[in-house]
Amino acid sequence: MSIFDDIKTGLGQAIDYEKGKLKAKTTTLTVEPVEKFKPEEIRTIRKNTGLTQMLFAKYMGVSVKTVEAWESGRNHPEGAACRLLAMTQKDPSFPKTSGIVSTHPGV
Repeated sequence: MSIFDDIKTGLGQAIDYEKGKLKAKTTTLTVEPVEKFKPEEIRTIRKNTGLTQMLFAKYMGVSVKTVEAWESGRNHPEGAACRLLAMTQKDPSFPKTSGIVSTHPGV
């Protein structure tokens, strides 16, 4: 099917929808709640990535002191940090496969 045919079909569907001859297709999305992490879970997530606290802090976009506070329970991650932790927990290789962390062979 050519682009012209695709456009023509789409316009025909739009006209039919406006005339009430066609129902619109809808998709419902669900957003999972933000997970909360215990200090030992954060430490395990970091260790499973093979990153030091310093590199993990750079990956997370926070200070080393923040990672230390999370792992000791003095502070807790929130919002986007929890989302990134959840993604990393599910796939410990995510920091590298996402391109956020890269490996450079020794010289």
